[in-house]
Amino acid sequence: MKKTNVITKNSELTRILNTHLQGKINLARLKLISHFVIALCKLANTFDTESNCEFSLRRIQRFIANYSLDINLIARLAFNLLPKQGKLILNIDRTNWRFGQTNINIFMLDIVYKAVAFPLLFTMLDKRGNSNNEEHIDLINRFICLFGKQVIESVVVDREFVGEQWLEFLNRENIRYYIRIRNNFKVFLPHKDKIIKASHLFTRFKTNEFVHYNKTVKING
Repeated sequence: MKKTNVITKNSELTRILNTHLQGKINLARLKLISHFVIALCKLANTFDTESNCEFSLRRIQRFIANYSLDINLIARLAFNLLPKQGKLILNIDRTNWRFGQTNINIFMLDIVYKAVAFPLLFTMLDKRGNSNNEEHIDLINRFICLFGKQVIESVVVDREFVGEQWLEFLNRENIRYYIRIRNNFKVFLPHKDKIIKASHLFTRFKTNEFVHYNKTVKING
């Protein structure tokens, strides 16, 4: 099937679905459903069998319903296909949205290569909102079990990923980390015996300017 034919068929199916569903599903999702249906039809036509279409359909349905991919095997495959091996920068992040009444909350570990994050491991959180210290530690330990701690150069995380237990784990395992902090975090300066906001440490510097603050401080205990 030529690409132009696929695009035409997808547009026709999208229009039909939109008409029958009375515009209650947004266009982007309708297009994805159309692509998915057409892909399944193409897959059914490639089966090496003389059986009818109903058999092919049931075969696809059984695969989707009953087969569970080993996520660790997929992670090993993705890892081995990476252009860079050795010391790696890991990034962990989380995204949360709703599909109807269902919460979808994905906690993901990526490998950063040339400013691009390649998804490697993930956990579906059975809740809304932030992940916790135990979930942070479990995800990093999954990576270590699969690939070893020696390949980790550092872990880069956003402001959500703070917590005493989590930081103690990274320190204990000698894993270098870079964590964004909120500008209103309270910072205790032992050498001055005073508490200030984190943003006050860097007010005299420009955006994107790199600064190493070479004093020991305490942040949130």
